[in-house]
Amino acid sequence: MTTFEPSLSTSTMRTAHAAPSMADSLPSIDFGFDELRTRMNQFTARFDEFIEKGRKRVLEERNQFRMNVAETEEDQRMKKRDIEILTVKQTQHSQTLAKESAETAEMHSAISQLTTQRDERLSHRDALKSQIAEVQKAISARREAQLKHRRYLDGQARYNEPELEFWESYLGLRIEGVGQCDRLKFVYTNVCEREWEREAWFELDTSEREYRVLEYRPKVEREEVDRVLERLNETRDLAAFLKGMRELFVEALK
Repeated sequence: MTTFEPSLSTSTMRTAHAAPSMADSLPSIDFGFDELRTRMNQFTARFDEFIEKGRKRVLEERNQFRMNVAETEEDQRMKKRDIEILTVKQTQHSQTLAKESAETAEMHSAISQLTTQRDERLSHRDALKSQIAEVQKAISARREAQLKHRRYLDGQARYNEPELEFWESYLGLRIEGVGQCDRLKFVYTNVCEREWEREAWFELDTSEREYRVLEYRPKVEREEVDRVLERLNETRDLAAFLKGMRELFVEALK
């Protein structure tokens, strides 16, 4: 506690008057400035410490906030990059799907065309097989007919040979080849009374079932030739046919 001491002027006045004063009878007052100063100093120290701690905490929070902001920005940047990558991948995936869809449609179209072509070729093959079978059947029938006809001719030749020899020897008929298979030339002599050596002839084609007279001399009505030829194709009587042709030539040369 600090003892209050009167100022210099008061002491001088007391000395001057040398008389007792009422102030001297007042009790001494101790205001406790030292304790207040100490407490003020302690408060100031605590306040400064609080301010310092608050400033550090604010700095730390600001730094932490900046770090959080930086991390958030980095996260946003990474997420944005991830979004861009995903967008590119999605675009590529969409393009791939579109390409695969187009290729699939093209493959289906090609398969459909190939299936149609296969069906058409199978149908054409079946038609060809049917035609081949019909042709083979016709060929077999024709071969059978030719074989039957050849057998008939072979059998008929045994009967025709004596008569042919008769026609060749006694009636001036000779048979010549014309350089082609299944074609014969029959030449008659002694058919013209005015020209005893004059010849008449005709060519007979035997390559088919129905015989044909191709060329002949002298000129004879074609209808008459066809009439005699038709009788030959019906009866297969070659002797009668040769006789009929000779009669036509004789009549034409009269």
